[in-house]
Amino acid sequence: MSESSSILNEQSLAFLERYLNNAAPTGYEWEGQKLWMEYLRPWVDEFFTDTYGSAVGVINPDADYKVVIEGHADEIGWYVNYISEEGMIYVVRNGGSDHQIAPSKRVNIHTDNGVVEGVFGWPAIHTRRSGGSEEQAPKPDNIFVDVGCDNREQVEALGVHVGCVITYPDTFSVLNGNRFICRALDNRMGGFMIAEVARLLKESGEQLDFGLYIVNSVQEEVGLRGAQMIAERIQPNVAIVTDVCHDTHTPMIDPKKEGSSKIGAGPVIAWAPAVQNRLRERLLEVAKKGDIPFQRQARSRATGTDTDAFAYSNAGVASALISLPLRYMHTTVEMVDRNDVEHVIRLIRDTLLNIKSGETFSYFD
Repeated sequence: MSESSSILNEQSLAFLERYLNNAAPTGYEWEGQKLWMEYLRPWVDEFFTDTYGSAVGVINPDADYKVVIEGHADEIGWYVNYISEEGMIYVVRNGGSDHQIAPSKRVNIHTDNGVVEGVFGWPAIHTRRSGGSEEQAPKPDNIFVDVGCDNREQVEALGVHVGCVITYPDTFSVLNGNRFICRALDNRMGGFMIAEVARLLKESGEQLDFGLYIVNSVQEEVGLRGAQMIAERIQPNVAIVTDVCHDTHTPMIDPKKEGSSKIGAGPVIAWAPAVQNRLRERLLEVAKKGDIPFQRQARSRATGTDTDAFAYSNAGVASALISLPLRYMHTTVEMVDRNDVEHVIRLIRDTLLNIKSGETFSYFD
C-alpha cells in the first residue's frame, strides 16, 4: 500500500464525520472549533483563540520564524429576517448561500432554546403561476421556512426570532467508496487536512526549526474576515493556505472560463498576484520530487481565499494556495475525492519539511 493511500486512519475519519456533521455557520463557529482543538491537542504544544473565534494550534511557540498552515472553519447558512403573520419565515443569506437549492430542503434554526426544525416550503409545480405569467423560480425574496406553525406568535413561542441562524442538517457519507459527500466540505476539509499534517509530523518524530501555526480561521465566507484578524496577530513569515476550488469538468461549467481542474487528479496549485512565486515554486518542487500529482490554476486579480488576507497583511507575507478540487460548491452535496485529500496533506507536510528558518523567499537574494 502506498503512503498516499494509508494516510487517513479510522480515528481520522471518525473525527472528520463528527466535524462535518456539527453545524458551524459564519459567526457561530465555536462549537466546531472546540471539536477541532480537542482532536488536534495531542500534536501541538499550545493553543490560542481570538475574540471572533479563530483557533490556532502551535508547535514550537518560542521560535521567532513563523509558518502558518491555514483553512477556514465556517459554513454558509441563512438568518431569520422576517416572520409573517401566517408564521412563515423569510430569510437573508449568511455567506454565499444558494437560493435555488433551498426549496424542499430541511433546515435547523438555532435558538436559545435549542434547534427548531423546519423546511423550505415550496408550492407545487401546477400552482406556481400568477395571472398566467411564467412559472415562478426560487429567489432570495420568495423562499421561506415553515416550522409547522399557524401564526407569528406560535413561531416566536418556539424561540425563533429575527437574527436566528439557519443551517442545513445534511450529514457526511461516502459515495462509491472514495468520494466524500457533505455540506460544508468548503472548507472544513481545510481544517481537517491541516490537523492531519500536525498528526503526521508528531507521529513521524520530524522536528521543525521554526514555529508552526495551524490556523482554523472564521468568517471566510463573508470576506476573509477571520484570516485578516489572525494574520495581524500572528505576523507570520510564511503562509500556506488551503481551500477548495471547482471541479470544472461537471455540467454547466466552462473550463475555458473557469480553468481546468478535476477531482481525483490531485491538489490544485494557484498562480495569482497574491501568491508568492518562489514559495509556489517550492510547492512544485516538492510535488515533483514526491510524485504527488498536481494541477495548475490561474486566478486573476485575487484568489478569493484567505491567501489574500495573509499575503497583504503587515508588510506582506510570502503566501501560497493549495486547493482541493470539489464538485457542487455551496450545496448540501459537495463532493471531494479521498486521494486528493491525502495528496494535499502530503504536499503540505513535505513542503514544511523543506522550509528552513530564516528563509525570505525574496526575489532579490
